[in-house]
Parts: sequence; C-alpha cells; structure tokens
Amino acid sequence: MNDDARPAPTPTEPLWKGRITGAPDPEFFAFQRSLPYDARLLPQDLRLNAAWARALGQAGLLNREDVSRLEDALADIGRTLLPVDAARGDEEDVHTLVEAELTRRLGDVGRGIHRGKSRNDQVATDLRMWTGEAAPALARDARGLVAALAGQAKGWLEGGVIFPGYTHLQQAEPVLAAHWALAHAEAFRRDARRLAQVKEAALASCPLGSAALSGTPVAIDRAALAKELGFAAPSANSIDAVSDRDFALGFLHAAHVLAIHASRLAEDLVLFSSREFGWVRLPDAFTTGSSAMPQKRNPDVCELARAKAARVLGRYTALGATLRALPSGYNKDLQEDKEAVFDAFDSCQGVAHALAGTVKGLVLDAGRARAGLSGFLLATELAERLAATGLPFRDAYAAVARAVQALESGAAADREPDLSALTPEAWRALGPEFTPKVTAGLTLDAALARRAATGGTAPARVAEALADVELWLADTAKART
Repeated sequence: MNDDARPAPTPTEPLWKGRITGAPDPEFFAFQRSLPYDARLLPQDLRLNAAWARALGQAGLLNREDVSRLEDALADIGRTLLPVDAARGDEEDVHTLVEAELTRRLGDVGRGIHRGKSRNDQVATDLRMWTGEAAPALARDARGLVAALAGQAKGWLEGGVIFPGYTHLQQAEPVLAAHWALAHAEAFRRDARRLAQVKEAALASCPLGSAALSGTPVAIDRAALAKELGFAAPSANSIDAVSDRDFALGFLHAAHVLAIHASRLAEDLVLFSSREFGWVRLPDAFTTGSSAMPQKRNPDVCELARAKAARVLGRYTALGATLRALPSGYNKDLQEDKEAVFDAFDSCQGVAHALAGTVKGLVLDAGRARAGLSGFLLATELAERLAATGLPFRDAYAAVARAVQALESGAAADREPDLSALTPEAWRALGPEFTPKVTAGLTLDAALARRAATGGTAPARVAEALADVELWLADTAKART
C-alpha cells in the first residue's frame, strides 16, 4: 500500500454477520465494499425506506407512531447527511449506512426496517429510481446541444454561409453551414428521445418486495408501493427482478450513443478550427493554451469529448460482458453496475455542458469557408444538368469526369479551375455536351436551391428544418414544466 493511500476502513458490523463469525480481513472488506460509490444512491434509499416503513404500517406490522418516527429519522438523515459525506463512512454500503443511522437514532425500531426486504431488491430499486432521474437529466443536456446548434444555424442561415460538404473527408458538394449544424442537432434529438425511453424502461417495474430472491413474506401492497415510488407496476417475477440490469445496460447504450454523437461534432470542430481549415474560432472560455508554445490555441474540450466517448463505450461493453455469464438470481458481480452508470452519466454530462458552451461561442469566418471551396464542387450539379437533357446519368457522369481531368491537366500547379467561372468557349473545348443551356447559371447558390427535396440543403428546406427544431425545443421545454 502506498504511504499516502487512505487506510482500509475498520470493518463495522455488516448486515450479514451471524453465519460468518470471524472478523473480515480489512483489505478484503475494503475491496468488496461499495459505499464509496453507492452512497450516491442515498436519496433514493431514504425514499425507499420511508415508503417501506409506510407499507409495513399499512400491513399492520408497524404501529403508526413507529412509522412516523422512521419517516422523521429518514428525513433528518437526508437533511444532515449528503451523499458525498456518506461516501466517507466506514459502512459496507449505502443500505448498511441508512440502517446504522436509523439504529443510532431509534434503536430497535431502526433495526427492524429491514424486515421483509433484502439488499438485493433494495439496490435494484434504488438504481432504477436513480436511472429514472438521470436519463431525463442527460436528455436535457442533449437538448442543450440542440439549442446551441440551432442558435448558430439561425444566424448562419440568415447570412447564407456555405460550407463544402464532405464524403471520405474530401470536398464533395456545397451545403449551407446551417444544414451542417442541424445535421448534428438531429443526432442529439434522437439521443433525447432514446433517453426518454430509458426512463420509461427503468421505471416500468419495481423490484421492491422481491426480497432476496423468492419474494417478500410480509403482506404488503406491492402495487401501491410501486406507485408511491414512481413505478408503473410491481415486478412480475422475483428472481428476474433482483438480477435484471437491462435498464442499466439500456442507459449505458443511450449514453454511449450520445457520447459518440458528441465526439463526431467535436472532431468536425477540431478540423474546422485548425489553421488548415480556419473556418471557425473556438471561444476562449473553452480553449486552452500550451505551456511551451505561446501561439497555441488547443481544442481540449473537443479532444476530451472524443476520449470520453471511448470511456463510455468501455463502460457499456464491460457491463454487457459482466451480465452475459451470470447465473439466475443476484450475484455480487452486479455491484459493478453502479460505477458504470455513474461514470457514464458524469462523463456525458461534462462533455455536453462544455461542448454546448463551445458551440454557442463559435465565431465563424464565412469568407475563409467560401474561399476554401473546391472549384470542382459543382461537378455533381453539372452531371445532373446534363442528365436533365436526356443523357443517361452514367454518360453524363463520364463526360464531367473527362472535363475535370482535362481541366486538372491544364491548370497551374497552385490553382484549381473553378467550374462556375469557365467561359462558353472553354466549355465548348471540353465537349459538345456543355452547351450554354447546360452551363449557364452554374453557381453555388443555384446548386443549393435545386436541393429542395425534404431534408435537402436548399435554403427553404433548411429554414423549415430549423423551424421544426425550434418547435421541438419549445415543446420539450413545456413538457418539463
């Protein structure tokens, strides 16, 4: 052990002491305990125990006075003990901590709170409740990214800013910069919808009352208990209820897809803000410098977003690998679920907040973006124009390809020909197909306007798409209030 490492906690009396009579090895106890991270479930565990106390009272197993004392004590714990402070305790887990605190305050009344339940159904219920709150929080962060992108798209659309669209990281066709921004917005809209489904799945069934494995022996109203805790219904099978972590895996899937989308946006911004591109300038508040090179502006937010995507994907993969080989019922392997979902949530939330701030503060150099457009960016538009005269598209494609090759071979090494700037004489030299009727008005704006199908980059279509996004943002904001 390192000299500066925190010493192993002194094992307190665990809830399972009885059959195991010897004192646990201190290092093993520290290794297998979960309080340092499952203390995060303290608010959920307090709510669960209060609901359980009321259920015991309604079943005639606790008198009204003891139920009231338990409710007051649990509320007091919630007021005086924060999860971050609880994590520093020496208890084995959050459930042991809550029972120990109740016992310290109420004696035997506190010691009786565990009647009819188990840590197995308790932790499954706590984590479902936590996930049911975390998924909407991440959905709000996804909406924040949509709002930031839509805000930039609005200004860029009004300014008619054009970007080169890329395939294979090669300039392909012209698109509106607003169209590019809304492409990323669409991905984050899907994330918000996916996370809403995660909440629904997490709160679909309540494990509490499943006890360790076979169901509680006490005559509580599980349907009422589930409803009180925010669930749609009690779980249908006690064995499945204590071992099911589909909801956690679903949360990690949604989180890692969100992280992937954030990483792809971040990669675009790394490229676009480089000196080689120079289209955008990242805001100072979300940029760092170099300790050795005074001129540097480093896109650390974007680079960390890429790395965090790998981290969250790793969490998803690890939990899936853990679940794939478990026998039925509860197994200690499931203790790994909490660190995975908590870390994924923290990673995604940090990325979303920083990336939304970065997008909001972007400064666009529209002139630099337009100056960097390839002269051949209208090649597809030209082929489509030839096809409109009745020429089969494959023949039109071949004719334009020959024209591009001829122009490249005759161009100066430092200058790429611009299709929109060719004279009628230059077109005639490239082939009889390129008549004035075909080549007249071959401009970026004309090419954009022709992409007017739903989902296209024509200004009118992009304006409609932006209006749809803004309406969605307004509707989802109302839904939260």
